[in-house]
Amino acid sequence: MDDVEITDVNDEDSPFRVEKPPNNQDLSSLSLLAGELLSQYGWYLLAVTVVVYLLLQQLSKRRSRQSASSSAQQTLQDAALVAKRQEGMEAARMKMQEELDAKADIFREKQRQQEEEKRRQKIEIWDSMQQGRSYKGNAKPSQTTEEASSSTTASKPKSDKKPLRSADYNPLTGQGGSSCAWRPGRRAPSSGG
Repeated sequence: MDDVEITDVNDEDSPFRVEKPPNNQDLSSLSLLAGELLSQYGWYLLAVTVVVYLLLQQLSKRRSRQSASSSAQQTLQDAALVAKRQEGMEAARMKMQEELDAKADIFREKQRQQEEEKRRQKIEIWDSMQQGRSYKGNAKPSQTTEEASSSTTASKPKSDKKPLRSADYNPLTGQGGSSCAWRPGRRAPSSGG
C-alpha cells in the first residue's frame, strides 16, 4: 500500500499551489460598458446633469417665493392683528384716562368746597372776633359778649376717673415704686460666639 501517490490535476509542479480568484465577467463587462458610454455620450450626460441641476434650482426658488408670499400674507395678517391689539389697548388707556380725569375733577371740586368752607369759617371767626365773641366758631350768634365771657370763666366739672400716678411722682428721682429702680447687670461673661 505504499504505492499510492496523490497528485493535483491543476498543479503539475507543486503540491500546494494557490489558485487565482476567478475574474467576475459581470463586473468587468459593466465597467467596459460605463467606459464606452462616457466616451461616446459624456458631453450629453454632462449637459443633462447641468439642466437637471438648473431645473432643481428654479423649483427651489419658486417654492421660496411661494413661501415668502405666504409668509408676507401671514405677516400682513399678523400686522393687522397687532394693529387691532394696539387699538384695543389705546381704547382701554383712553377709557382709564377718562375715569382718572373724572376722579380728579371730583377731587378738585371737593378740595374747592373744603377751601371755600375754610374761608367761610375764617370769615365767621374774624367777624365773631370783631364783635367780641369766641373765636372757636362754636359760639351761637344770639349769645352776647357778657354771656360769652361768663361761659369761658365757668369752672370745669370734675371727672370721676382715678389719676394714673400720684401728684408727687417724679421718674428722675427713682421714688415711687420698686419696679422702677435701677439694678446693675449680671457679671457673668457673655455667651455670644
